[in-house]
Amino acid sequence: MINPFELQKERLLVFSGDPPNQLFHAYLLLIGLENFHVEIGSQPNSLLIRYSVQHYSLEALENALTREGFCLEYSLLDKIRNQLIHYCEDVQYHNLKTPEPRTKNNSQEIFVKAYDLHPHGNHDDTPKELREFK
Repeated sequence: MINPFELQKERLLVFSGDPPNQLFHAYLLLIGLENFHVEIGSQPNSLLIRYSVQHYSLEALENALTREGFCLEYSLLDKIRNQLIHYCEDVQYHNLKTPEPRTKNNSQEIFVKAYDLHPHGNHDDTPKELREFK
């Protein structure tokens, strides 16, 4: 089972200086999203965002901002790191959709074993020695 805290992500979006005021407009756009937290980042022209992988992904957010005309600015190392983040978040999201594998500890198996231990209508009162006699 996945820990809910592992689904919570904190990322930094870095915007280019041009066009002016795009950081403020992006902030206003993102602050309206549900299950999403945004604040001004510690670096210049940056926003600190917090979200759950259940609702959002960094890749989708970056793509949506780019489509809306915002210009993100990343170094080569940042781009590589973001590609790794995109992959990891995608895997986490798909793992959430995958049903839990059947194991000995599944509740169905536990109830089957508990049912076998209790007497029920399918019980044969014939002594064991006579049932196995051939």
